[in-house]
Amino acid sequence: MNACSWCCSGATANAIKFTVGTTDCDLLSHIRLSHICRHVLALSYGYTKMNISKSGYRVFSANSSTASTELAKRITERLGVELGKSVVFQEGNRETKVDVKESVRGQDIFIIQTIPRDVNTAIMELLIMAYALKTSCAKNIIGVIPYFPYSKQCKMRKRGSIVCKLLASMLAKAGLTHIITMDLHQKEIQGFFTFPVDNLRASPFLIQYIQEEIPDYRNAVIVAKSPSSAKRAQSYAERLRLGLAVLHGEAHHSESDMADGRQSPPLSRTSTGHTGLELPIMMAKEKPPISVVGDVGGRIAIIIDDIIDDVEDFVAAAEILKERGAYKIYIMATHGLLSAEAPRLIEESAIDEVVVTNTVPHEIQKLQCPKIKTVDVSMILAEAIRRIHNGESMAYLFRNIAVDD
Repeated sequence: MNACSWCCSGATANAIKFTVGTTDCDLLSHIRLSHICRHVLALSYGYTKMNISKSGYRVFSANSSTASTELAKRITERLGVELGKSVVFQEGNRETKVDVKESVRGQDIFIIQTIPRDVNTAIMELLIMAYALKTSCAKNIIGVIPYFPYSKQCKMRKRGSIVCKLLASMLAKAGLTHIITMDLHQKEIQGFFTFPVDNLRASPFLIQYIQEEIPDYRNAVIVAKSPSSAKRAQSYAERLRLGLAVLHGEAHHSESDMADGRQSPPLSRTSTGHTGLELPIMMAKEKPPISVVGDVGGRIAIIIDDIIDDVEDFVAAAEILKERGAYKIYIMATHGLLSAEAPRLIEESAIDEVVVTNTVPHEIQKLQCPKIKTVDVSMILAEAIRRIHNGESMAYLFRNIAVDD
């Protein structure tokens, strides 16, 4: 019996230019031959290498703007795969529409979503893409969201809401089963999710930049922009073997509790029976002007933070550090949102350089301000995708990472 007839026939069998034998072949030979026959059959129907990928995963981008897909392209290049075929666009009435152009059934799907200035549109693109993949029978849907939006709204303030928790619930409902992100504003945000969250760190890349790109960095001091970010700055200082300084106070009062009426006295009511509860008088919170705790005279000052959005506070901090004797000032952060007039303010300020990663697209801002530099973190994101798909430990990506990073 022709061995090839076990698993293929006709033109496909004739395409195989070898013979196993005319007698019965053993099971192992048949298994090997069946793999070859399936491969030839696939090629005979014109499938590409990616269409019959043995890896069992696909990488898609949910961004509708071309500028926001740059990070996704870098990641897929490192993985050696092609970006999944899909179309994401806005219709005339600004509704988001997603069309997945290839089969995802039974696959691990990774959705890379960078967050541009239009945050809400990017969120809807991600939700609709995830739901489209869920209804297309994808096995697992992993969101790669380097900058997690609304992460600053992770605490209850006044009469607001915890929007970050709402977004976590929406992503789970849309079909996501896992998230890869980077430097969450608060690590406790991971507790909002009902599925695993891998919070990667950008500190190894930023520390490498300091060591390789800042001349005489040994004469630098790490500066925390506020006491709340002192632990993060301390972690950098300890690994670089540098001193630490902390800025205390604010240039303006951004969160006044006076406006919402909480400091107003209660209305006087005529008491009948027992007297009302008399609460202690609370002193109104008042932050002092910016001051520096630590010596920065004759040093390079490197301010460390996780997000650079509105830069007024950083500009004010740079002016104070200059007054205290710092001769060069660097700002380093993971996420460079750089909203509003940030490029112009940075260009006109005492800041010498702003270093951010490419978790958020900011090519336009770089054209407006040459002081802005970018560090590529696609390497660690690509490695995280590979390890998650293969079921490997993620511990290697967190080696030498401090808890306070």
